[in-house]
Amino acid sequence: MDSRYLRAFVAVADHGGISAAAQALGYAQSSVSAQLKRLEADLGVSVLVRAGTGAVLTEAGVRLLPHAREALELEELMRRAARGDRPRLRIGAQESLAHVWMPDVLAALEYGAAGTDAGADIELTVASRRALEQAFAAGGLDLVFQYDNGVRTLGPHAVVGHDRTVLVAGPGHPLARQELVTPEQMVRYDFLVAEPGCTSEMLVDRFGTDLLAGAQLAVIQGSLSALLRLTGHGHGVSLLPELAVARELREGELVELRLAERIRPVSIVAQWRPRLGPGDRTLRALLDVARRADPLPEVTRAARAS
Repeated sequence: MDSRYLRAFVAVADHGGISAAAQALGYAQSSVSAQLKRLEADLGVSVLVRAGTGAVLTEAGVRLLPHAREALELEELMRRAARGDRPRLRIGAQESLAHVWMPDVLAALEYGAAGTDAGADIELTVASRRALEQAFAAGGLDLVFQYDNGVRTLGPHAVVGHDRTVLVAGPGHPLARQELVTPEQMVRYDFLVAEPGCTSEMLVDRFGTDLLAGAQLAVIQGSLSALLRLTGHGHGVSLLPELAVARELREGELVELRLAERIRPVSIVAQWRPRLGPGDRTLRALLDVARRADPLPEVTRAARAS
């Protein structure tokens, strides 16, 4: 079966229509339509239902999609192996982890892999939890680093570290002058989150429900940096992993509010796809480096001992 047919099919599934898929692939729309017809002729079944400018998968198409992705990934692995290229490892990380921790982990991996056979071409994607989960499910990422949101993780995964959970505000915020902050004081002020499903909102759901009962959530449509700037300018308070605000706390752009109630640390979880072939050695090396870069190793040791 011609891989071009499978690539056209996957592109339509990812982009929701033949026109959008053709634009993404750099083909004429008629070429993509012809490839899809040949794919259906080879299979003897319809895999798409065309509706106006869009297209939806048939039941046969839904069954085919994961195998088509695997076939295209295998083709890429074979090409790289035949050319003698280094293996490829596609990594995803939440912005709050990529802010400080991920660059240090990747730098340590590159340093440790120098002169060994554990090197690989690393592709890093920084995105929201929702976008990372979708890309991982679609086969576009091999390994994802995220903060634990309390939802059971399926497939190969491991806790590689822990991070403190901190409540922060701008230095001029009224709560910054309090020696201890109580839940009753916090409900008077806006609580900022970057977007639905972001790390700050996840931490509120996991650890701040009782602490912030009755607080008004203000959604900032933008990135973590926009959230940090607005928090620093006194527009509200935010609950974040310490890694995400380490520089801002050090430079005095944000201050940590001392809470009357302690907030539990949050785990850093790695999830990866099985059977990565030549990239598996790099994956194992990266997981080892991530564990050694654990921001709170004492919490990890206590968790393993319990």
